[in-house]
Amino acid sequence: MFYTIEELVQQADQNYNGNVAELMIATEIEMTGRTREEIIHLMTRNLQVMRESVVEGLTPSKSISGLTGGDALKMDTYIKSGKTIADTTILTAVRNAMAVNELNAKMGLICATPTAGSAGCLPAVLVTAIDTLHLSEEQQLDFLFTAGAFGLVIGNNASISGAEGGCQAEVGSASAMGAAALVKAAGGTAHQASQAIAFVIKNMLGLICDPVAGLVEVPCVKRNALGSSFAIVAADMALAGIESQIPVDEVVDAMYQVGSALPTAFRETAEGGLAATPTGKRHRSEIFGEE
Repeated sequence: MFYTIEELVQQADQNYNGNVAELMIATEIEMTGRTREEIIHLMTRNLQVMRESVVEGLTPSKSISGLTGGDALKMDTYIKSGKTIADTTILTAVRNAMAVNELNAKMGLICATPTAGSAGCLPAVLVTAIDTLHLSEEQQLDFLFTAGAFGLVIGNNASISGAEGGCQAEVGSASAMGAAALVKAAGGTAHQASQAIAFVIKNMLGLICDPVAGLVEVPCVKRNALGSSFAIVAADMALAGIESQIPVDEVVDAMYQVGSALPTAFRETAEGGLAATPTGKRHRSEIFGEE
């Protein structure tokens, strides 16, 4: 078992030739008592749901509230136009993230990784990596186990809950997990993966959770979209050999401290931020019939 990202990297390097996925599988066996085959089976189901959620989210239909829906399809059309400014790999991840979160808003089946509100980031990066890096199913499963290993430390030492730590704890954690897994999928080291974690979290510190009308739609869908782009950029930075000046475990500790200091209005209560704007309040009134 590992309790810090430094320990995670050390154990992966010393005992599994840098294979974080194998370390996570061994940890799951130790923690749950399940067999390797059972663990692989469960993760395969998660993988299937993630891949399907990207496809099923690419529709023009709106959510029940009417706040979201159809933007992933717009991005898909824009990418196919060949007129994009940004690299299409990043924009594909953006599209994928919106698709998953729009599907969630329409009560579709998604895999909460690590939460429903941040469920678009990891599958967005994974599905993009499948096409870009030509990942086999075994490599796709390794991607998820790797993400889970780093996410386990973040969840235990900081938070993955918007109600506890703001959106930095949800989209921030999910994006960091995706960045780390992408580094490993691209052939990077466990240490480089840890640096990608630091880059993402450092640049999402203080991100509040302010869902309009209390629904996991606005600004959640687009935060997942931008979070997935963060993950890809952070992975490339780490693979380039760039290092975080602040050790990654100290970055995670800082996220916990910042989250604890956030006022209640900025922790999923829909009492501050975008939820408290005149338009945010109007949406709430229109959806729930409140004055």
